[in-house]
Amino acid sequence: MSRSVLQPSQQKLAEKLTILNDRGVGMLTRLYNIKKQGQVWKACGDPKAKPSYLIDKNLESAVKFIVRKFPAVETRNNNQQLAQLQKEKSEILKNLALYYFTFVDVMEFKDHVCELLNTIDVCQVFFDITVNFDLTKNYLDLIITYTTLMILLSRIEERKAIIGLYNYAHEMTHGASDREYPRLGQMIVDYENPLKKMMEEFVPHSKSLSDALISLQMVYPRRNLSADQWRNAQLLSLISAPSTMLNPAQSDTMPCEYLSLDAMEKWIIFGFILCHGILNTDATALNLWKLALQSSSCLSLFRDEVFHIHKAAEDLFVNIRGYNKRINDIRECKEAAVSHAGSMHRERRKFLRSALKELATVLSDQPGLLGPKALFVFMALSFARDEIIWLLRHADNMPKKSADDFIDKHIAELIFYMEELRAHVRKYGPVMQRYYVQYLSGFDAVVLNELVQNLSVCPEDESIIMSSFVNTMTSLSVKQVEDGEVFDFRGMRLDWFRLQAYTSVSKASLSLADHRELGKMMNTIIFHTKMVDSLVEMLVETSDLSIFCFYSRAFEKMFQQCLELPSQSRYSIAFPLLCTHFMSCTHELCPEERHHIGDRSLSLCNMFLDEMAKQARNLITDICTEQCTLSDQLLPKHCAKTISQAVNKKSKKQTGKKGEPEREKPGVESMRKNRLVVTNLDKLHTALSELCFSINYVPNMVVWEHTFTPREYLTSHLEIRFTKSIVGMTMYNQATQEIAKPSELLTSQTQHLDSHGEPTITSLYTNWYLETLLRQVSNGHIAYFPAMKAFVNLPTENELTFNAEEYSDISEMRSLSELLGPYGMKFLSESLMWHISSQVAELKKLVVENVDVLTQMRTSFDKPDQMAALFKRLSSVDSVLKRMTIIGVILSFRSLAQEALRDVLSYHIPFLVSSIEDFKDHIPRETDMKVAMNVYELSSAAGLPCEIDPALVVALSSQKSGHCNNIHCLAKAINQIAAALFTIHKGSIEDRLKEFLALASSSLLKIGQETDKTTTRNRESVYLLLDMIVQESPFLTMDLLESCFPYVLLRNAYHAVYKQSVTSSA
Repeated sequence: MSRSVLQPSQQKLAEKLTILNDRGVGMLTRLYNIKKQGQVWKACGDPKAKPSYLIDKNLESAVKFIVRKFPAVETRNNNQQLAQLQKEKSEILKNLALYYFTFVDVMEFKDHVCELLNTIDVCQVFFDITVNFDLTKNYLDLIITYTTLMILLSRIEERKAIIGLYNYAHEMTHGASDREYPRLGQMIVDYENPLKKMMEEFVPHSKSLSDALISLQMVYPRRNLSADQWRNAQLLSLISAPSTMLNPAQSDTMPCEYLSLDAMEKWIIFGFILCHGILNTDATALNLWKLALQSSSCLSLFRDEVFHIHKAAEDLFVNIRGYNKRINDIRECKEAAVSHAGSMHRERRKFLRSALKELATVLSDQPGLLGPKALFVFMALSFARDEIIWLLRHADNMPKKSADDFIDKHIAELIFYMEELRAHVRKYGPVMQRYYVQYLSGFDAVVLNELVQNLSVCPEDESIIMSSFVNTMTSLSVKQVEDGEVFDFRGMRLDWFRLQAYTSVSKASLSLADHRELGKMMNTIIFHTKMVDSLVEMLVETSDLSIFCFYSRAFEKMFQQCLELPSQSRYSIAFPLLCTHFMSCTHELCPEERHHIGDRSLSLCNMFLDEMAKQARNLITDICTEQCTLSDQLLPKHCAKTISQAVNKKSKKQTGKKGEPEREKPGVESMRKNRLVVTNLDKLHTALSELCFSINYVPNMVVWEHTFTPREYLTSHLEIRFTKSIVGMTMYNQATQEIAKPSELLTSQTQHLDSHGEPTITSLYTNWYLETLLRQVSNGHIAYFPAMKAFVNLPTENELTFNAEEYSDISEMRSLSELLGPYGMKFLSESLMWHISSQVAELKKLVVENVDVLTQMRTSFDKPDQMAALFKRLSSVDSVLKRMTIIGVILSFRSLAQEALRDVLSYHIPFLVSSIEDFKDHIPRETDMKVAMNVYELSSAAGLPCEIDPALVVALSSQKSGHCNNIHCLAKAINQIAAALFTIHKGSIEDRLKEFLALASSSLLKIGQETDKTTTRNRESVYLLLDMIVQESPFLTMDLLESCFPYVLLRNAYHAVYKQSVTSSA
């Protein structure tokens, strides 16, 4: 057994460390979700999500009994208290299984960790972060993960209730406890105070752990310097030494240079708590521990779970004899952390802002430097990431009296430059690949080969691995990069990890402790391989800020501060970009949280972009207001005072008070005495340009497989604001039915509803013309005058609030057409036709009511006496006349609108309009009606008059079921209604209209023979109406009229009507 233990290749230390570290993070994720987001816990924010058996008052005593007796429950002797859980046992087993077995997994993880730590102790593994970096880092990471897991487990308040309830339900169902329950229950009890228990547990591991921690003595202090020391060393500067700018950035401890400071502090603080004995015997260990205690007041356990180090350490040491000095050290360090840590980290962030800005600027100009100076980029990202995370956790966990050091209004700038560096690495990845492929094959392979050749002892297994490293690097070429070949050095890195384990155990044939140069060279080579195949993983390792997902309130507050500070608004895009990090914090062992975190990333990104767009929109609105104010200064009314002063001065009158300041003239704001003079408009333009820089910084970003386009947010908000502004300019007052004239509002808005369902100009004007102007025509207050091509107010008792002619003359109708455009005018036509169709529906009812009489009249038009008798039997004749007049008025208005549209389009697109007109005029009569209707529809959309109105046909087909009285509009109504109806019912329009002419002329001739004054009233006007019907119709001719109605009657009628109009006007 002992022989197998000492065979490092059989212990697979590298593989176990890799697997257990990954599994440990997964277990932390599961425990965190049980504590914070699980359906069982109070912290989920929804009490209803908690199982009934944990909140039911009737079951409360049973749950308390189980917790009190945990881990032992005497079910037989306490039937009364536990009987009520009998009904819930199946539900308990079903709902708590996931949580129970998560705790079992934690226990098994603990067993594997303890076994591995014992194996490492037996193998007497050598640890040095500067030599066997991967082995030491993974070892320390495992210990911290294990420690964190046990602390987080102890913070789950209802762990005993869950485990006890599940076991009780299991015993009631299966007759025995779950086989894991005894050990699990004991573990929960043992780790009530996890650190105290682990301090006892780690006594045998103290040697290995302390050796690993003390190896940080050169690395941690070098990383934990003040901003002044960084500044004096010109850290991260590419231009401080121009002569060495192209030299590759080198270090004996390459991976340590970008190692997380946060991770090192956790190693040191938790590590020395677990092996605290070394603090009393080793000054180096004590100095490391004190330095870490002075840097922070709390550590991040996992995500937003923090650990207050000074109080916890003091509580642990207070009961240990002889630790008074350590307790005093802790108190002194706490005071130093509270007093100085905030300002120290504030100065670091200030330095990093300028350093990262310089680095990003130089690299954007010379991306080729990403090759030799890649280490600087990842160092910069790591340093900045550590400072941001430090600020985030301390801002939420520090006393308010020192709050100033924990509010950084410039944090957005630091995050922005981090994102810029990340973007450079992603964009110029091939540049870095080319550089490091040549580096690996041309330099690293040669040096490593020499080192291997010079080894005094090199066992066969180690020799094979080393040779494979050299061969892998030697075979690399730039052509592979140019061909887009995918590189994968993970196997090589794992082999080096294995080799570290083989050569770091005691009595190893090849001891890495004796060949430190080999370890340092291989660590450098591993960094170079990552520059070829793992750039994305390196970015996550050094600059992942997914922790913001769990500090939503602080995240949103930082964003608001950024927008409020004009100098920082250009960096506001950093906040939506951070949302792209969130999914990197998920783990495959907890897939259920992916959706929750994904939704949070989407909602935050959407909120940030929306707020940025709103801010830009408001700035644009303010600029417009300022411009309007300046424009108003040029109005004539403002020059009256200036003219008055000039006149008074000329007449030498002293009207104003002495010393009265002279009014500034328009344009004075453009006179600048120096560049320091800044107007409000200048400030607004500057703020807008800064914000627009941010909005346009990236064309789009992908968050959880969703693509966001920042500028679309601004476009959308501007569209909404512009639409509302334009609609507001119509000055429509629903109470008084007042609206601005179209000519006063000439722009373009053609849909009746905007994208948000709000009414547009098209909707407002259409409703006004239909409900206000045309309704007043029907009421007899307005008349249509064809000669004037306008509607005109008639003298009435109640004067209208508007002048109809000002809204309906040809110039206003052209303005309306220009304003609404073809689509808007089409909507207007459709609305007019809808009103016509409603009138036709009523006419149909009247036709049905008189159908028998009308049928007889149709066959008796040549029998005057019979026609007269039948006419008297007709009912609702006046209603028919009134409704036909209304239809005629609407069609007359539409003809004005169509004529105006034709004029406007002829000006804008004359060639297209003439082509459409030519097409319409030359369509053969025998063309299929469907084809003809398509042509008419095209023509109507261009404002051209058609023999058959397509809009009216559509309106009527959907019904499956001037004179002061506007009587002249009947001609248009009869012709267009007839054409539309006969088109729908597949009849010959010309034949039906001839039949109508015969009937009408017969009736009118009969009227001519009457002597009754009531019957002959307005006889001449009706004769003229018949003439107008024929003139309006494209299907009837004057020859046809003369054949059935003598023209002499028409001539006499014109003479009589004219004579009557002259008499009435006199």
